[in-house]
Amino acid sequence: MDISEDRKADTVVLALSGRLDSTTANTFEKKLLSQIESGERRFVINLAQIDYISSAGLRVFLLAAKRLNSANGKILLSSLQDPVREVFDIAGFSSVFSIYGSDDDAIKNV
Repeated sequence: MDISEDRKADTVVLALSGRLDSTTANTFEKKLLSQIESGERRFVINLAQIDYISSAGLRVFLLAAKRLNSANGKILLSSLQDPVREVFDIAGFSSVFSIYGSDDDAIKNV
């Protein structure tokens, strides 16, 4: 899995590519939590290039959301492929996270 980072206004945009599974979730967790610890509070996670997500990947999103909720922050998701969106729906995460069709739409709502 690769992670690219961009900044738009006061929002950190992380674009993930590859698979988010038990092998790669730790890398994503370290990256995201270190940014939260350094004071970042607004995130858009672009999942357009993620074709698979496991429960380990979902756990990272939940952990980050809990940390951000207690710090008045937000994490929004964008550009989910259908198989990944289905995993979020089945796990009930679609009701926990706001999901948008594009980064720009998500940034407007952060």
